[in-house]
Amino acid sequence: MHTMKITRILLLLVAVTALDAQLPATGQTVTAHVDASVVRAPISPYIYGQFIEQLGNLVYNGLWSEMLDDRKFYYAVQPPPPVNPAASRFGGFGGMRGVVPGRWNPIGPRDSVVMDTKHPFVGVHTPLITLDANAPRGIAQSGVRFIRGKSYTGRIQLAGDATAKVAINIVWGTGPNSTRQVVRLGKLGLHYRKFLFSFKADQTGAARFEIVGQGSGSFHIGAISLMPSDNVDGFRPDAIAALKSLHSGIYRFPGGNFVSAYDWRNTVGDPDKRPPTFDPVWNAVQSNDIGLDEFMTFCKLIDVKPYITVNAGLGDAWSAAQEVEYTNGSVKTPMGRWRAQNGHPKPYDVRFWGIGNEMWGISYQFGAMKPYQYMYKQNQFAKAMRKVDPGIVLIASGAMPDTMTGSRESLSLGPDLVPKYLSPEDWDGMLLSRCFNYFDMISEHYYNYGNTHLDLATGRQVPNNPNEPITDWMRRPANHVRIKYEEYKHYEKLFPQLVKHPKPLSIDEWAYSGNNRYPVYPAYAWVFQEMFRHSNIIKMAAYTFATSLLKRTASGDKLNSNGLVFKIYRDHFGTIPVEVSGNSPQPKPTDPPGGEQPVVNAGSPTFPLDVAGAWTTHHHSLTVAVLNPTNVEQSINLAVSGAKLAHKGILWRLASANANGKDAKITSQSVSSLSGLLTLPRYSVNIYVFQAR
Repeated sequence: MHTMKITRILLLLVAVTALDAQLPATGQTVTAHVDASVVRAPISPYIYGQFIEQLGNLVYNGLWSEMLDDRKFYYAVQPPPPVNPAASRFGGFGGMRGVVPGRWNPIGPRDSVVMDTKHPFVGVHTPLITLDANAPRGIAQSGVRFIRGKSYTGRIQLAGDATAKVAINIVWGTGPNSTRQVVRLGKLGLHYRKFLFSFKADQTGAARFEIVGQGSGSFHIGAISLMPSDNVDGFRPDAIAALKSLHSGIYRFPGGNFVSAYDWRNTVGDPDKRPPTFDPVWNAVQSNDIGLDEFMTFCKLIDVKPYITVNAGLGDAWSAAQEVEYTNGSVKTPMGRWRAQNGHPKPYDVRFWGIGNEMWGISYQFGAMKPYQYMYKQNQFAKAMRKVDPGIVLIASGAMPDTMTGSRESLSLGPDLVPKYLSPEDWDGMLLSRCFNYFDMISEHYYNYGNTHLDLATGRQVPNNPNEPITDWMRRPANHVRIKYEEYKHYEKLFPQLVKHPKPLSIDEWAYSGNNRYPVYPAYAWVFQEMFRHSNIIKMAAYTFATSLLKRTASGDKLNSNGLVFKIYRDHFGTIPVEVSGNSPQPKPTDPPGGEQPVVNAGSPTFPLDVAGAWTTHHHSLTVAVLNPTNVEQSINLAVSGAKLAHKGILWRLASANANGKDAKITSQSVSSLSGLLTLPRYSVNIYVFQAR
C-alpha cells in the first residue's frame, strides 16, 4: 500500500508539472490579434497532397480490389508449406497481400501440376494441369473471403485440349459438410482465350477458390483475376470515395525507395501480360497491376494532379525521358503511340516530375552515389526529360542539413553529423551550386517518431523524457517544417539568385509514427499551420501514406482522425494567410539546434495554443484556426482588425469525446462573434469562418 501511495503522488506531480508547461509563463490570459489587412503568399492546394508507394502489399491491400494472391503465378504451384501461425493473408511485405510460396496448391496428385517454362503465358512459368477422366484436377487458393448476395466478376486466361472441361468452384467448409458454387467455362483451344465469369456468393466468409478440370489431355492457366463487381476501374469504391473527399490536390507515385529499382515499362499494356516482378528494395513480389495508366485513372477518379517520380537509382535518363513521352507525348511519338495502343490516345499532360527518391541515402538507397557523381546524373535526367517536354516541373531529390543529420547519412559523406553549409555533406548546397538551372523545386522528407527523438550528442534516436510537456511532443513534426524554413532562408544568403529565382520546397514525404502516448491529429494540425506561415517557400507536400488516413469498418473505408485533419483544413480554412500576433511566445528550445530542433520553436506567439488565419479566395470570408494541442481545456482572448465581418459565423471543430483523444469527429455550430474569449476543448482543431461584409 505504501508503494502504491508513493506512485500516485509521483504521478500527480508529473501531471502538475506537465500542466504548468502548457500555460504561459506569467499566468496571464493568452491573447491573439489577427490583422486581416496584412496578407502573405497564397497557400498552395498541393500542400494537402498524398504519397503512395508500391511498398509490398500496401497499395494493393489499401486501394485495389483484386481478391486473389499471385494471380500470374510468380511462385510455383506446390503443396502448402508447414503451418505458420504468424503468416496471414494481409501480413508483411511478402508481395501482393502477403504472398508466400505455395499460395496456390495442387488439386489431385502433386505431379498433376507442373510449371511450364517453355511456353509461359507471362513471366517465367505457367501452370500446366494434366487431367483425369474420373477426378477433378487443378489448383486452389484458400482464405478468399466473400459476402453473401454480393456479386463478383473475374477473368481467366486458359489454353488446352478441347476435351478438357474446366470450371471454377467456390467451396465453403471441408469434407462432407462443404458446399460449393460452380461456374462452368467454355470450350478450350490450343491458343489462350480470355474467359469472363461472374456470380453471386451463396455464403459469407472465407472460401477455397478452385480452378479444376476433368476429361482427357491437359490445360494451361495463364492468369486469373477476381474482384467484387462494384469495383471502380479496379479500385475499391469505398477507398476512392473517402480519399476523394479530401480534395488533396496532388498524389506522388510510385515511390519512395521502391522507385529506385522500378521499371515503368513492366507496368503498362494488358495487365494479364505484365510480368510479376520481385522488388529487391522491399523484398516483395509485385503484380504490376497498378501501373502508370492505372495511376492516371486513380488520379482522375479522386480529382487530383499526378506527380510521378522517375527511377534515378538504377534507372537512366533515357528511360526517364521515355516515361515522360509515354505520359505526355502525342500519338505521333513512339511512346505516345504505345500509350494509344494501350487504350489511352490522349496525352495525360503530367506536369510534376520528381528525379529520384532520397538519392542522398548512401547506406540504403538503390543506386545512390556520392554527391558530385549524382549532381551530374541529375543534370543529365533534367536535360533528357525537358527535351521531351520543356513545360514540366522538375523536382530534385533534396536533403537539407536536418535530413542528413537525422538519417546519419552526413557521416557517409564527411566527418560532421550536422553538415556545414556547402560542405560535401550538405546535399542541397551541392544541388544549388551544381544543378541550379536543372530543377524547379526541391523535394524534402522528414519523419518524426512518437516515442523517440534525435539526440545530437550521441547522434542516435533516444527515448523521450516521460515527463516531456505534451506541447513539446505535439510540436515535434511542426518543428521539422520550421527547420526547413530556417535552412531555406540560410540558402538564400548563400545563393542570392535563390531570392530572384526561388526553388520552392515539396515536403513530399512526412509523418509522425510510432506513437503510443497521445493522439496524433493535433500534431498534424500544427504541421499545417506551420506550413501556412511559410506559404511563400512550401508549395507542395505529400503525406506518407494516403492509405494510413483510412480506417476499415463493416460498411467500408472511412477517414480516421488523422484523415479528418486534412479534411477540415482543406474544406474550411482559407488560402490567403494573414498576420497573427500574441502575448505568449512559444517557449525557447531547450535542445541545441540541428537535426530535429530549429533555432525558433514552431508556433504562433499564443502558447500553449497555435493560431493561424487566412482569407478565402477573393476575400469572401475570413477563417481563423485555433489549435489546442493539450489534454486540458484552454482559453484565448481573440481580437480581429482589418476586416468587416458578418455578425454570425460557423465554427468547425475537430475534437474527441474520449479522454484519450481517439475517434475524433468534425462538428459545426453557429457562433455570434469571432472576437472575445474563446474556450477550446482538449485536443481540438477549431476553425471559425465569418463572411466579409
